[in-house]
Amino acid sequence: MYTQAMDIPGGPKAVAAATPEEAARNSAFDARIAADLKIEPRDVMPEAYRKTLVRQISQHAHSEVVGMLPEGNWITRAPSLKRKAILLAKVQDEGGHGLYLYAAAETLGTSRDQMVDALLAGRAKYSSIFNYPTLTWADMGAIGWLVDGAAIMNQIPLCRCSYGPYARAMIRICKEESFHQRQGFDIMLSLCKGTAAQKEMAQDALNRWWWPVVQMFGPPDKDSVHSGQSAAWGIKRISNDDLRQKFIDATVPQAELLGITIPDPGLKWNEERGHYDYGAIDWDEFWRVVNGDGPCNRERLATRIEAHAEGAWVREAATAYAEKAAARELAGKRAA
Repeated sequence: MYTQAMDIPGGPKAVAAATPEEAARNSAFDARIAADLKIEPRDVMPEAYRKTLVRQISQHAHSEVVGMLPEGNWITRAPSLKRKAILLAKVQDEGGHGLYLYAAAETLGTSRDQMVDALLAGRAKYSSIFNYPTLTWADMGAIGWLVDGAAIMNQIPLCRCSYGPYARAMIRICKEESFHQRQGFDIMLSLCKGTAAQKEMAQDALNRWWWPVVQMFGPPDKDSVHSGQSAAWGIKRISNDDLRQKFIDATVPQAELLGITIPDPGLKWNEERGHYDYGAIDWDEFWRVVNGDGPCNRERLATRIEAHAEGAWVREAATAYAEKAAARELAGKRAA
């Protein structure tokens, strides 16, 4: 999933005992959460709740923006004009998702500049999945089918998140992610129906992406740092392990339809559980990538820093235009 921030160290710290006034406000907040009512920007909320949301939503936004890079690498090399147009639309969607999410986080009292600065300085995280390279066109299929498929598993429950602006942003994002997942599966299906070399390319992409995607859901529930509190606040609705199981159960039949093999010798149907059992996950690799030592961590961050620097003139021009427009409007009001 794209919201791993709740599962890594560095969340809200313990705070001193609440004053009577704070306790009353917290009690009113707890009552709204218990009634499954939305929390809106002007509502009273605990500082820890606000900080958790800023951390999660901004990390989600960063993931959407950084997630444009692995696919943007293939826009000029798409195998047909149709595939190029579809990929362009998808990358554009992801940029839009980042904008929706930054806007949602801004309602919590943090600025977009602060969030972007944290990303560029390496203080903020983005999803570990975007630190893997895209080596062939089949990776465009694997990302859509697997990465976006895993993201949807996590993001649909976020449509019921207790924080209103985040939940509403996720409704549109999920609709577009659903298209992305189908687009990726269509690429894989075309390859698997093609030549032996094309099917082998699809199998290779599945082999490389499967385990990083399974890791996307975050560490096992017993090792998830902040999930319990996020669940109590209504931010997180389904646990890491349950989301991972739902994804595997849904994806195995799709791989069978494609005629390619999931690279897990421990994968087998468990009749008693009614779910697929799966092999051991390499959590050392997960944490290594999260902590900055994946195949493309340095490349991704360097690219974002360069793009931010090269876009400075656009931001400056937009600011100057807005200031002139405001000045004209003020002058018009004074003249009237």
